[in-house]
Amino acid sequence: SLASKTLINSMLRDPSQIPDGVLANQVYQCTVNDCCYGPLVDCIKHAIGHEHEVLLREMLLEKNLSFIAEDQLRAKGYDKTPDFILEVPVAVEGHIIHWIESKASFGDESSHQAYLQDQFWSYWNRFGPGLVIYWYGFIEELDCHRERGILLKDCFPTDIVTLRHSMA
Repeated sequence: SLASKTLINSMLRDPSQIPDGVLANQVYQCTVNDCCYGPLVDCIKHAIGHEHEVLLREMLLEKNLSFIAEDQLRAKGYDKTPDFILEVPVAVEGHIIHWIESKASFGDESSHQAYLQDQFWSYWNRFGPGLVIYWYGFIEELDCHRERGILLKDCFPTDIVTLRHSMA
């Protein structure tokens, strides 16, 4: 039932709630030593993710691209937001880009499909076409939505074309 699932999750998060002391200690040891999903790994993943967002912010500032960051968008009441929305769209490899999402991971098929479903298509619906940077590379075949408006790169694009100058 839902109640027992909630209780179990609560005990896994805080093993001191487990009445059996030996079991509580064993669960705690497992959690601490979990090299894939443990709290330490979560902290590391979060820190690396944040580091790459800061890097991307610096690159955008360096290129004089004006943007609205995720925290500013959340303050305005948006729930699902990319890391950066460009105030003036740019072109990358002939594709218009309105937003950029930073992923400090490798883009494999299962995680990319999940991101498309949970994040990228909703960004696309709300803000138009965008760019996803998988800093640790991605499977090339996954970059198959360019014409529809989701571009994949493994680094900050070097060939950004700003639109404001060409309007003159």
